[in-house]
Amino acid sequence: MNRREFLTAAGAGIAAALSEAGAQDRPIPRRSLGRTGAKLSIIGMGGIVVIGMTQDAANSIVREAIDRGVNYFDVAPSYGAGEAEEKLGGALQGYRDQVFLACKTARRDKAGAEEELHTSLKRLRTDHFDLYQLHALTTTDDVQKALGPGGALEAFVEARQKGLVKHLGFSAHSVEAALQAMNGFPFDTILFPFNWVCWSQGDFGPQVLKAAQAKGMGRLALKAMAYHPWPQGAPHTYPKCWYEPVSEAGLARQALRFTLSLPITAAIPPGDERLFRMALEFAAGYTPMKAAERQELLKKAAGVQPIFRHTAA
Repeated sequence: MNRREFLTAAGAGIAAALSEAGAQDRPIPRRSLGRTGAKLSIIGMGGIVVIGMTQDAANSIVREAIDRGVNYFDVAPSYGAGEAEEKLGGALQGYRDQVFLACKTARRDKAGAEEELHTSLKRLRTDHFDLYQLHALTTTDDVQKALGPGGALEAFVEARQKGLVKHLGFSAHSVEAALQAMNGFPFDTILFPFNWVCWSQGDFGPQVLKAAQAKGMGRLALKAMAYHPWPQGAPHTYPKCWYEPVSEAGLARQALRFTLSLPITAAIPPGDERLFRMALEFAAGYTPMKAAERQELLKKAAGVQPIFRHTAA
C-alpha cells in the first residue's frame, strides 16, 4: 500500500468511526401518541428482550436504551411466564417517572383481567400503567368476550377511574378483530403488525391504519423487522422470534424505515437484543423513506410468504 492509499484507507476508517460515534450520540426521535398527550421514542423496548438475562444484564440494557432516548417500554405477563415483568420491573427502578410503561392482558373476562392487572403492577413495582391493553385480539369471539358484559373492558374502565391505568388500548393479530375493536369502544391506542411484507403480500395493515388514523388513535407497530415464517427444518438463529426476522443490516434498515415512514408513533423491534440494538442505531439516523425507495423495497417482498394475511385478500 502506498502513502496515498494508506491515507485514503485511514481517512475512511476514521470517517466510519466518527459516523458510528455520531449515531451513538444522537437521541432517538419522539412523536406524539394520538390524543393521549404523550410523546414517545420512535423505537420502544419490548420486555421480551430481557428474558433469559441476569438482572444485572437487564438493568444494563434498559439503562442503555434510556440513555439513547427510549422512553417507551411494553411488556406482558405471558412473556417468559412473568420473567419479563420481573426483570423489567427491577431494571426500571429509579427510572419509572422517565418512561411510558405499557402492559397487556390476554384475559377476556373482567375478573381475570383485574387479577392479571394487579399481578403485573406488583411485578413491575409500579402503582400505575401509562397504557393498558387487551393482548393479541385475533378473532371476533375475542373481541365480543372482552368488550361484552362481564368482559375485560369493564375492568379496564374501572382501573382507569381508580388511577391504576391512564390510557386504554389493544393489540390485534387480525384485520377483522382490529376493526371490530375500534368500532366497539373509543380506545386510545392500537398496537398492530405494520410490516412491509404483510402490507404488500397479505393486504394486511392498510385498512387498519386508515381506520385508526380516522379515529385519532395512537398507532404503534409490531413486527416491523419481520421477514417470513421460519422455513421448515431451518435453525432458529433468533430463538426469541417465532418468525424469521430480517437480520441483514441493509434490508433491516429499509424494513424499519418503511414502518416508521407510515403515520405511526413508534415501532417495537423483535425481542432479540441484537436486533433491538440494531433498531436503535437505525432510529438514531432515521430519515423518511422516499417513494422510489418504498417501491424498490416492496418489489423485494414479491413472492415472500407474510407472517400475517388479511383473510379477505
